[in-house]
Amino acid sequence: MAEKHDALDMAHLMGHVKDADYFEFPHVLVPGGKIYLPQPLKTSHSIVPQSVGVKLIDDHIEPVDLKFTKFMALELIAAFICVVLFSWLAQRISGGQAPKGRMTNFLETMVLFIRDEVARPAIGGGHGHDDHGHDGHDAHGHEGHGHDDHGHHDHGHHAHGRKHKPKHEADQFVPYLLTLFFFVLGCNLLGMLPWAGSATGALATTGALALITFGTVVFTGMSKLGPVGFWTGLVPHMDLPLVLAVLLKPMIFAIEVLGLVIKHFILAVRLLANMFAGHLVLAVIVAFIAATAGQTIWYVVTPASVFGATALSMLELFVAFLQAYLFTFLSALFIGSAVHPH
Repeated sequence: MAEKHDALDMAHLMGHVKDADYFEFPHVLVPGGKIYLPQPLKTSHSIVPQSVGVKLIDDHIEPVDLKFTKFMALELIAAFICVVLFSWLAQRISGGQAPKGRMTNFLETMVLFIRDEVARPAIGGGHGHDDHGHDGHDAHGHEGHGHDDHGHHDHGHHAHGRKHKPKHEADQFVPYLLTLFFFVLGCNLLGMLPWAGSATGALATTGALALITFGTVVFTGMSKLGPVGFWTGLVPHMDLPLVLAVLLKPMIFAIEVLGLVIKHFILAVRLLANMFAGHLVLAVIVAFIAATAGQTIWYVVTPASVFGATALSMLELFVAFLQAYLFTFLSALFIGSAVHPH
């Protein structure tokens, strides 16, 4: 017989939205209600020290024992789906065929949206002499000179257009931003499935993604501006007397570095808080049904809870797309601020 518990107990509710080494299902579907994941690499003790000396933090740090959890499984599923979908899309369009089909058009639309509405505006840099510069110059320049309108001009113009059309500066970051967007979106949507869980509702997931963005920002900034130029560029240019500059600039530098770290930490917490809170509220609404079981009010609470859970799920579906977009857009914005400091 299943162990009795308070359906609205906070520890019980948190257990439904937190990571675990098992998937939880209704007892009528799975005896015991849990399907445990295989643990081929799990160690009997933590492989790294897990105490930082602060009890509040230490109580919430789990041992690093290479345990395989359901969020890891969901992340692998999301990554696998992304690889399959975009390998299929690349194969379809590699031959120059017109994109046909709802899935092909949807994926291509999302790719163009991330490139044209996220990467290029947020990172900036412009085409320079690419799509707007060289093309426009070629179109007007060659015709203006009137060199052999019937022969050499056409040949030279088209050849030049094919050979000298560099991409937008931001396009080099599009593959990363696309991976980020669709991976986060995939994890968010998997969290909408019954008895699954949202991997983006864990700081380990969102923190790792934010850390990758942080590394991209720092590496790209140092590659573009040089190691010294990137870090010194964090301090705005100010005409100060030497005495004040020696005093203020190190302080400003420390504040800017701290701000750089905090921005990426907030990037992780923003996604975590939205996904975790949404699933926790959903768990509370559904828990009202179990909490009132056997009471007359159950007949009122149940349809209200089902309606509320359905409405909230529709909102969560919107939030899944919105948070994937915001995480990707802010990542692009941080990259743009690193390669084009003001």
